[in-house]
Amino acid sequence: MSAVIEFADLTVRRGGATLLDEVSWTVEEDERWVVLGPNGAGKTTLLQVAAAQIHPTGGVAGILGEVLGTVDVFDLRPRIGLTSAALAERIPRGELVKDVVVSASYGVLGRWREVYDELDHDRAALLLREVGALHLAERTFGTLSEGERKRVQIARALMTDPEMLLLDEPAAGLDLGGREDLVSTLSVLALDADSPATVLVSHHVEEIPPGFTHALLLRQGRVVASGLLEHVVTAEALSETFSMPMQLTHAEGRFAARRRTRHASR
Repeated sequence: MSAVIEFADLTVRRGGATLLDEVSWTVEEDERWVVLGPNGAGKTTLLQVAAAQIHPTGGVAGILGEVLGTVDVFDLRPRIGLTSAALAERIPRGELVKDVVVSASYGVLGRWREVYDELDHDRAALLLREVGALHLAERTFGTLSEGERKRVQIARALMTDPEMLLLDEPAAGLDLGGREDLVSTLSVLALDADSPATVLVSHHVEEIPPGFTHALLLRQGRVVASGLLEHVVTAEALSETFSMPMQLTHAEGRFAARRRTRHASR
């Protein structure tokens, strides 16, 4: 297997603040990673570098066999599938769902005069079916629920058959049912050997889909722990990451965490 992400001593500074501090991280093409940490930990910044959206201040960022700063990012970005709140805000609300997905073939948001062939439309329909959203194809994006929009964004991110899939807090804003539907969808993708290497950013261990293999814990821009999921997602590591004593449970492939409390003796 070859690495899709190879970061060495990666540092990102903006306006005098250090957002990432000497982060070293490798993701292989058959791995599914979750990146966990509190607000301000640097999770989204890490994903922006991985998506070739921003350049690091220091260190080396290797992405899909290329090094940022030595490659045209406009050649690199189409090889990466990305979902994020910022990207979702740019999708025209009057766009048909089927067009939101198929337009990824040209890397555009909002159809104009591009011409798509039957294979493009067939692939868009297939991906919408895979994420359970084919019935939404003729709806406009603005009429969808938050959970439906997240499914459509994932289908769009997969449209170009990317070598890497990056999901920035895909469950944000979802209710319990929407979250569970999304976790189920992501689990199916994670367990599919033909799916690309995947990185999921989240605040919550409850959002880790079954089938994910590795975890990276960040706090204040630095790595707390990194490696196999079962070795990294522990009560001790989470307590250090979130700066509070945590209690962790694991059942039927799912995690749950809460603050550990002391019960008064009787």
